[in-house]
Amino acid sequence: MDKLAEYLQYPFVRYALIVGVLIALCSSLLGVPLVLKRFSFIGDGLSHVAFGAMCIATVLKLSNNMLLIMPVTIIGAVLILRTGTNTKIKGDAIIAMISVAALAFGYLIMNFSNTPNLAGDVCTTLFGSTSILTLSRADVWLCIIMSVLVLVIFVLFYHRIFAVTFDENFARATGMDTEKYNLLIAIITAVIIVLAMNLVGSLLISALIIFPAISAMRLFHNYFKVTVFSAIFAVICAFSGIIISILAGTPVGSTIVGVNVLAFAVCWSIGKLRGTAA
Repeated sequence: MDKLAEYLQYPFVRYALIVGVLIALCSSLLGVPLVLKRFSFIGDGLSHVAFGAMCIATVLKLSNNMLLIMPVTIIGAVLILRTGTNTKIKGDAIIAMISVAALAFGYLIMNFSNTPNLAGDVCTTLFGSTSILTLSRADVWLCIIMSVLVLVIFVLFYHRIFAVTFDENFARATGMDTEKYNLLIAIITAVIIVLAMNLVGSLLISALIIFPAISAMRLFHNYFKVTVFSAIFAVICAFSGIIISILAGTPVGSTIVGVNVLAFAVCWSIGKLRGTAA
C-alpha cells in the first residue's frame, strides 16, 4: 500500500487511471448492444483500421496523429456498416476483409519508411505498452471530453439503442430510422477504439468491448442490469489492471485483458452455480 500511495503521487499514474477507467466505461456500454447484435468484432476490425491510419500518420510525421486516425476510423465504421448491410457480402466478412487489409497495408507502409525501431513501434501499437503512462494533460482532457460525449449520447438515446438492439425490424416498422442509430453506434465505437489504442493496443481492444458484456450476461438476463453490471465490471477490471501493471511492471494492455479474463471466469462460475449462465 505504501508503494501504491507513492506511485499515486505522480501525475502520469493518475492520468493513466483516469483515461483507463473512462475508456473501459465507454467500451462496456457500447459492448452490450454490439454483443447482442452479433457485431462485437467490429471493434477488432476498426482497431486494425486505426492501426493502418496510425502507420500513415507516423510516416507523414504528423504532429497530432488524431487528426488522421479519428476521421479514417470513423469512415471505416461507416463503410463496414453500409457495405455489410447493402451488399451480398455479410457483415463479418466485411470486417475481416477491411481489418486484414488495413493491418497489412499499415505494416507495409511503415516498412517502406525510414522509421527507427520499427519492430518496437509496431509491437507497442498492437499490444499496448507504456504509452498510457506517458499521456499529456491535453491527451487526458481529450479523452475526458470524448468520453463524456459518448456517455451523454448513450444516455439520451438509450431506449432507441435498446430497440435497435433487440428487434430492429419492429423498430423500423414503428417508424424509427434504424440505419441512423446503427450508424451512431458504429461512429461511437470508432471514437472509443481510437481512444483505447493507447491503453491496450489495437489487437486487444475487442477485449474491452466483449468481456464486460458477456461476463454480465452470465449473471443477468435483464438489459438494464447487464448494462449497469458491465460498466461496473469494466471499471473495476481496468483500475485493477493498471494498478497491477504499475506495481508488477507488466504490460498495461495485456494485464487489463488478463484481469478481464479472470473476472469472466469468476462470473461464469457464479452463473453456473446459480443456474443463470447460458
